[in-house]
Amino acid sequence: MNQPSSANSQVLIVGAGPTGLVLALWLTHFGVRVRIIDKTAGPGTTSRALAVQARTLEFYRQMGFADDVVSRGIRIGAVSFWVAGKKKTRAVFGEFGANLSPYPFALDFSQDEHERFLIDRLAAAGVHVERETELVSFDLAADRVLARLKKPDGSSETFETPFLLGCDGARSVVRERLGIGFPGGTYSHLFFVADVNGSGPVMNGDIHVGLDRSEFLAVFPMKGDHRARLVGTIRDETTRQRDELDWEDVNKRVVAWMKIDVNRVNWFSSYRVHHRVADHFRQGRAFLLGDAGHIHSPVGGQGMNTGIGDAVNLAWKIAAVLKGRADASLLDSYEPERIAFARRLVATTDRAFIAVTDPGLIARVIRLDVAPNLLPLLFKFNAFRRLMFRTVSQSVVEYRDSSLSQGQAGDVHGGDRLPWVKFASNGNYQDNFAPLTSFAWQIHIYGAAPPEIEKLCRERKIQLCVFPWRDEVSRTGLRHNALYLIRPDGYVALADPAASPAPLNSYLDSRRLSPN
Repeated sequence: MNQPSSANSQVLIVGAGPTGLVLALWLTHFGVRVRIIDKTAGPGTTSRALAVQARTLEFYRQMGFADDVVSRGIRIGAVSFWVAGKKKTRAVFGEFGANLSPYPFALDFSQDEHERFLIDRLAAAGVHVERETELVSFDLAADRVLARLKKPDGSSETFETPFLLGCDGARSVVRERLGIGFPGGTYSHLFFVADVNGSGPVMNGDIHVGLDRSEFLAVFPMKGDHRARLVGTIRDETTRQRDELDWEDVNKRVVAWMKIDVNRVNWFSSYRVHHRVADHFRQGRAFLLGDAGHIHSPVGGQGMNTGIGDAVNLAWKIAAVLKGRADASLLDSYEPERIAFARRLVATTDRAFIAVTDPGLIARVIRLDVAPNLLPLLFKFNAFRRLMFRTVSQSVVEYRDSSLSQGQAGDVHGGDRLPWVKFASNGNYQDNFAPLTSFAWQIHIYGAAPPEIEKLCRERKIQLCVFPWRDEVSRTGLRHNALYLIRPDGYVALADPAASPAPLNSYLDSRRLSPN
């Protein structure tokens, strides 16, 4: 076996899906040297995940490429429900997150294209994925991780890294080698996902959901002429093994009464839905992110976005520790912040999934009669539309119980995502998310900054952002002249209604933070 590599402080990322790629991008932006490996020969060629939520786009805006992603995807305008062979109702989304986010819409962008996009961005930053390279084993020490890799030619390499970041999916080698439990279960239903070219009334850019007594079919629009993604159930009577299944094993009854004429199947796969959360997301200098730490029902399009949220949460913390701007104890906040959200998400999607698939009488009545009639009516009310957007977009994710969260000013607590505010001035628009592109700790004040805060910001080299007080600011819950200390990931760390230097100094000193 080779001697350890001499790469100095090069963080090792295992897995080059969206989670690993975003993690590498953020770390690289902070000046951290990364090495990213993946056992596959190339990026994914199938559209496994589609939904890109608003919170993910907000993170992408910080990196400067959100608009590019939006231009490559499809904005979803509505969802139509079909019941027992008839199109029953249509719930219109539109910009249902208006005034809540710069990206107030639902977006589909297939994972294969998404991965290639991120790989190109990472390559432009000088980092390339090492393909057909596997993590075989590793040893954790107090000051380093010693990883043993298998390279494409079959040779072995021993690599020394300050941190090992497991983004290697549901069958994570990192999680297994750490011996971390992955409790949960598997649903009995066997499902398929297929990318197809076809025709019919469902090929109109909407999401379509076909509901039946024991079956369902979901149709998602994709870029390209007459192209869609179909998700549904496999026939119960099939006797073939999973790896032998194809389009002929699909329940065709719902396909037929939704009037879908499939001309070509570009890709087909079957799967069972799991719901699991790892017992821990960290052990020493090794961390779990994305599917390595949590998997759940695809209801709501949350999985990939949750992994990207893990990556953003951990990246700035590792960078701060490696750059000497924070004590290593900062890393203790990663698991509590992210595992709490993962557990809530699994519980929520579990309930929704059961409602969609349960053959019981009550669930069937809700699925076939109540939901298709009620949802379109509810979407006519702004309060419901805003609630749905906050929930699905992940803009409602908060870390109020975190050791990094302190105070309350107005309706905004430490740990909340910074509310988005758009200002109009002389026909031009700006917003309070624009300064987040600096990736720096910063102070936001909506009104006027006290001279002593201006002085403190100069002394401690903290970015100070002062915004005019407007009616649109008060509607977000922000308080006039309060001080909000914002983390690099856009979450409020400290909310101080008095905008006094003492709480700010105490916050930074007690956590041994040197922001910038």
